[in-house]
Amino acid sequence: MATLRKKGNKYFIDYRANGRRIRKHVGSSKKIAELALKDFEVKIARKELGFEAKDQALEKLISEFKGYCKTNLAPGTQKRYQSIIDNFRRFLSQVYYSLTKLSQFHPKVFEDFKQFRKGEGAENRTVNAEMIVIRMMFRLAVTWGYLKNNPTDGVSKLRVASTIAPKFLTEEQCRQLLDASDGWLRPIFFTFLNTGMRKGELENLEWDEVDFDRKKIKIKVKDDWTPKSNEREIPINEGLYQVLNEQKLKVKKSRYVFPDENGKRIYKNRLLNRFKTLAKRLKFGEADTIHSLRHTFASHLVMKGVDLATVKKLMGHSDIDTTMIYSHLTEKHVDEAVDKLSFGSKI
Repeated sequence: MATLRKKGNKYFIDYRANGRRIRKHVGSSKKIAELALKDFEVKIARKELGFEAKDQALEKLISEFKGYCKTNLAPGTQKRYQSIIDNFRRFLSQVYYSLTKLSQFHPKVFEDFKQFRKGEGAENRTVNAEMIVIRMMFRLAVTWGYLKNNPTDGVSKLRVASTIAPKFLTEEQCRQLLDASDGWLRPIFFTFLNTGMRKGELENLEWDEVDFDRKKIKIKVKDDWTPKSNEREIPINEGLYQVLNEQKLKVKKSRYVFPDENGKRIYKNRLLNRFKTLAKRLKFGEADTIHSLRHTFASHLVMKGVDLATVKKLMGHSDIDTTMIYSHLTEKHVDEAVDKLSFGSKI
């Protein structure tokens, strides 16, 4: 508790913090000193002074972040995040071995981490992905009251060249795929092609996330699964509306929209293997991963004139840079754009 004391004609606020006695000069006016004391006590109550909370150790944050991941993330994501934290620990042990407390971290540390990882041969895209996880961990430290500000704020992303064009199916190949699919696979592949959902999003989709009245699919966090990006809604077009209605009649006893034969969530590698087998038989070439169905959705939207900002929202990309891999598909539409102008042929 803080106390107001006077020495000579000067007033001081006297208090103890972390076992230390501290005195703060607040002027020679008793009225102002009393107001300062009240303000000071409010700040102490709100823990705004900075030294009331114990400076937490980095290892404590890492341990609690691991617990957070175990509760909120899928096992595969937990493993990936742990690998990233291991990389960060290795960097600190070699470059910043004296940093053990959260208050010691500043933006330069993370800039050096980016350089360290590039020096090990990591690609820019990989380094950016690792920084997302580290930034998330320190953001939680702020949320939990361990830090006032996130030391990763202001740390920029590395530039990623969008030189690799995504592999996607033509409209004819999409028809071939659907015709070659059995009764269980066809509605699954049809949904991929008409929503651009990630594999994990489709495998975990439940009926309470399908709004037939509004014609929307809601991708949201569950107790046992968290989507890669933020929660979002995907419109249901007429073709998909019919397919989902038929699907609901077939699997009405399961909470999953696309369950296995036992009404359970699809085993993680089953769709991958089935699609790869079909892609090989149908000679799809490099478009032989199930993720190519997501690329197909986005690519055909762009080729039909949908703007990249809208595609970003539908795909659930965290930034427009990711969506820019489809930008080359807009060139034809850019060339044709001026043909839409009609100001008359005479000058």
